[in-house]
Amino acid sequence: MRTKLFVCALCVVGLIFAFSSQALTTGTAPENMELTSSQSSKKPPAVFPHKFHAEAYECGECHHGMADGKATPYVEGMEIKSCESCHNPDVLGGKTKGKYKLDTYKGAAHANCIECHKEIAKEDPSKKKLKSCKICHVKS
Repeated sequence: MRTKLFVCALCVVGLIFAFSSQALTTGTAPENMELTSSQSSKKPPAVFPHKFHAEAYECGECHHGMADGKATPYVEGMEIKSCESCHNPDVLGGKTKGKYKLDTYKGAAHANCIECHKEIAKEDPSKKKLKSCKICHVKS
């Protein structure tokens, strides 16, 4: 009898953990996010389908931490701060990644998103539209 009770309790705990970990990975951000920059732009704000990306990729492919002015790998359960909390001139003044300025939110997003989209389009030519600005910057 104790064994059956223990097994049942273990199953319940397992189910709770499974559902809560799924909620942590896909339920903490809205389905879509409008990404705006404080910098002036002629393009409309980018629309980011967060839920789609959260289901298709690991969190660490986009999110990271910061220590001593350098990106640190994402670890499960890490607090995800706003990009602007580090990607600003006071914290990352002058830092770049290729042609992108990492000391701006816009530059960091472009460095991450555009490079990923280019890589996907290179691997699968049927997805060449991912390289277009219009894929993210949707006119309303």
